[in-house]
Amino acid sequence: MIPDLQASFACEDVRVEASGAHTIVGIVNFIGAPKLPIQIIKLCVWTRWSSGVGNFEQVTRLMAPDEVTVLAEATTGFHLDNENSHTTNVNIFGGVFFKEAGAHHIEILLDGELKLHFPMRVVLMPPPTA
Repeated sequence: MIPDLQASFACEDVRVEASGAHTIVGIVNFIGAPKLPIQIIKLCVWTRWSSGVGNFEQVTRLMAPDEVTVLAEATTGFHLDNENSHTTNVNIFGGVFFKEAGAHHIEILLDGELKLHFPMRVVLMPPPTA
């Protein structure tokens, strides 16, 4: 039984508390850069799956504006025991270079099939004047 993708988003950090709960830091709507290229020290993609049964493989990709060039990619295997189970995957990307402004995309694939494709804009922002 194929799981449902409940949610996915980019953020600055994910902290796992002693209780197992996740604390999300800085949901990323866009990346503002005073000049390009820019290197991002850390970018996380949080993804939650539920209502499936079996072994699965999630691939998370950061795509350039041409939607062909893969800037970064992570593969995460996971298992769901029954239709009432869920799992949360966090992919951490470090040192990613963004060379151009525009709509980059995050893609979430499950067993090779595209499940979600959403934009993450890189915006050239002039530094504030003194």
